[in-house]
This record gives sequence, C-alpha cells and structure tokens, in this order.
Amino acid sequence: MNKTLEFYKGKKVFVTGHTGFKGTWLCRILLTAGAEVKGYSLAPPTSPSLFEITGSGADMQSITADIRCFDTLQKELDIFAPDIVFHLAAQPLVREGYAAPRYTYETNMMGTLNLLECIRLSEKGSVRSVLNITTDKVYRNTESLNGYVETDYLDGYDPYSNSKSCSELITAAYRRSFFQSSSSPAISTARAGNVIGGGDYAKDRIIPDCVRAAERGEAVAVRNPLSVRPFQHVLEPLSAYLMIAKAQYEDKASAGSYNVGPEKSDCITTGELVDLFCKEWGDISWENVSEQHAPHEAGLLTLDCTKIKTELGWKPKWNIRKAISETCAWEKARSSGCDMKQFSDQQINAYFSEV
Repeated sequence: MNKTLEFYKGKKVFVTGHTGFKGTWLCRILLTAGAEVKGYSLAPPTSPSLFEITGSGADMQSITADIRCFDTLQKELDIFAPDIVFHLAAQPLVREGYAAPRYTYETNMMGTLNLLECIRLSEKGSVRSVLNITTDKVYRNTESLNGYVETDYLDGYDPYSNSKSCSELITAAYRRSFFQSSSSPAISTARAGNVIGGGDYAKDRIIPDCVRAAERGEAVAVRNPLSVRPFQHVLEPLSAYLMIAKAQYEDKASAGSYNVGPEKSDCITTGELVDLFCKEWGDISWENVSEQHAPHEAGLLTLDCTKIKTELGWKPKWNIRKAISETCAWEKARSSGCDMKQFSDQQINAYFSEV
C-alpha cells in the first residue's frame, strides 16, 4: 500500500464538508486506506451528488449539521475524539459569494473559528493534526506571471476569496495563540483550487457545465475562455492534504501553509481546458458567452508549489490531459450505470499506485 495511505489505517479522521465534491473523494480515499471516518456537513449541495452516487454514507458516520452551529459541532467532535481533522466545510463558489456575501463569510470565516475553538476547548484532547483547506484565491491577485508563494499578501478580492483569506488569518492567529505547546495539535492550511474530476455537479464550474452540455447534446457555454487557472484532478490536492496532515502529525515542525497546484505547463486557459474536454468526450463543441458586466473574477492565477515539493516531497502525478481523460471516463461510466463506488475506488487505487 502507498505509504501515505498506510499511515491512515486505523486512524480516526473527522472531515467537515464531507458531502461535497472534494469531501466525498477525500472520504473515499480514507475509507480505502482503512481509516475510521466521521463527517460533519450539510446535506449534499447538489442533486445528483457524488456522496449519494457512491453510497458513501453507508461506509462512515455521517452527521448532517451546520458548521456555524458551535454546540452541535463541539458535541460531535468530542464524541468521536478524532486523531486528525480535515476542514473542508465551506461556501465554495465565487459567484455565489457575490449573491450571498453574509452567508459566505459566516460559513467560511466563522465556520473555521468554530472548529478551532472546539478543538481548543476539547476535554479529550485527542486531535494531533488539523488541516484547513482554503483556496488559491486567498492571495492579493496582481495578475502576475509569477506564481504566488505562501508568504505573499493575503487579500482575496471578492467575498468568497476574502472570506477564505480571513479563514487563513484566523488559523494563523489560533496557531500562534493557543497551539504552541508540544502537546497541542499541529495546524496547517492548504491552498488549492480549480479541481476537476468525476462527480462534480456544482453550478458555475466549467467541467460540470461541460458534462451537463454533453449529456444534453448542446454546445458548452464558456464565460471566461481566456482566464488562466491551475486546473488539476481532484486526487492531486487530496493526496497533498493527506501528506501534509501525516507530516505534521509525525513532526509538528512541518505545520504551516502550503500551495498545491499542477506543473506550470498544465496551467492553461479555460478555453484550452474545454478544447481538451470536447476532444476527449467526442461530438461536442463550445461557444464563447463572455458577459460584459459579469462579477469580477481573476484573469490570471498560478501558484508556486516549491515548498510542498521540497519539504514534503509531493509532486503532481496526472497532467491536465490525464485529468480530463479520467474525468470523462468517470462520467461516462456513471451514464452507463456502473457501480460508481467501485469505479471511484479503482481510480483512487490507480492514482496512489503510481510512483
């Protein structure tokens, strides 16, 4: 078994946001590794949802509750007494942040505060490793050609991005103020974004839009074809998250903030991404539907991932073409009526078996 996965066998892992796209894939990896998993999240955010398609609720403890509800969160965390916590619960969409800014801040900022406070006040003190998943959009984006590094200024432009910047600052403040002793948990943040993969049905994301258009036999509507993003398969950042949490569990000096993204050659425009999708899927095209007065979204965004590569030895395995291929394969398998729990676990095993 992969050394990272081997570490999680028998570990008790608490995952917030477990019913979401990334959360479900993370739980499937942990379950494959033999971890005992408890999730805390709202009901699946989409219909269909990856969580329901894979039947993951039957394989783990699944608590349906709001991250903003401190008392419930504290109770469920204390009952489970986890070794490791992954925090993914969030309002994850830029455009939804414009539509519902107060909810976005309450969830992304206060949700993080609630979780860290629950861990701080925990009587059992079981938690040894905490990873807060934020986004590549936490940085003040100057449209620089150079990838942002972990020490660059945090100042997300829009409510979603800014709320995640606030989550980063809260995490840093708690780490300095309450988690400095040798017995306290190690806490890190991971900054990744623009993940793709099978089972994502969120609105205003390009691959879900591609899949929906393909299944309807329509052209894909692309809002920002010239925007450059660090697209990567969802298993890439999840493997990094698992590695970070393991590293700081074993050595608290590894705690900090980490960028997670693809190689520079795989940072492509949205239009190029859709070209690859159309070619892989077959018999589909796309059209430019740029909005003249659309809410602001960054035009260029790339990350410098030198830190996680040099300090933890992580590196991407699947380039953008492989990521598109695996995504299309997953969606076509679902359309064909395959057992998607089994198919998802097979993709996980294939990814982690690669050197």
